[in-house]
Amino acid sequence: MGKLAKEDRFLKNIYVKRDEVPSFDEFPFNLPAVRMLDSLQFHPNITYIMGENGMGKSTLLEGLAVALGFNAEGGSLNFNFSSYDSHSPLHDYLRVGKGVLRPQDSFFFRAETFYNVATNIEEMDQDPLAGRRVIDSFGGVSLHKQSHGESFFAAFLHRFRGDGLYILDEPEAALSPLRQLSMLSRINELVEQGSQFVIATHSPLLMAHPDSCIYQLTAEGLKEQVLEETEHYTIMKQFFEDRERLLHHLFK
Repeated sequence: MGKLAKEDRFLKNIYVKRDEVPSFDEFPFNLPAVRMLDSLQFHPNITYIMGENGMGKSTLLEGLAVALGFNAEGGSLNFNFSSYDSHSPLHDYLRVGKGVLRPQDSFFFRAETFYNVATNIEEMDQDPLAGRRVIDSFGGVSLHKQSHGESFFAAFLHRFRGDGLYILDEPEAALSPLRQLSMLSRINELVEQGSQFVIATHSPLLMAHPDSCIYQLTAEGLKEQVLEETEHYTIMKQFFEDRERLLHHLFK
């Protein structure tokens, strides 16, 4: 299967059921990602969501993932563990528009809870009646016996099989710049194999894919932008082009 056309995408859009929200003054509805959101249209290949900390990117992705049937802490659709039940009720107030096609693979990746996913995999593999080991889908090596970055990359490289829907929350968290570029290459491979991504990220490197859309989240809401207009790209560019001047102002 080649890359998805607009009419074939797995996810089309997401709406907040605003008339059912109890109060936009309470968490999670007071977060800009929710409070200022009417609808968001997904790109058939990659949708990036970026913005400052505290804007609600992770909460929005969590709500989307849970509304689709994923575990709030991550994993594939058959992961049902909970190490700490702290996810918000946002999923109950979202309406997700789906396409006609259904993904043949799916995964919700959360950097902050991937350790819990790795632990759950080891627990499932201790069951002698469970059949094929889950870890074999991640490269066969215990995720706890690899560095944080290696375990992240093992999921991207081995577990993601293509023709899939992948929701990624800050996947660059443990990756070096070189690994981030390798991940971008892997994302492109999976897009060419008919996959669709929704990615919350701070990394201008990951946001560089040319066939995608980028939403920048601010206190005023979501705005679609090109990479060169995003705050993250602009700050990095200013730093490397005139580092001494920037540091002078920072250290005054």
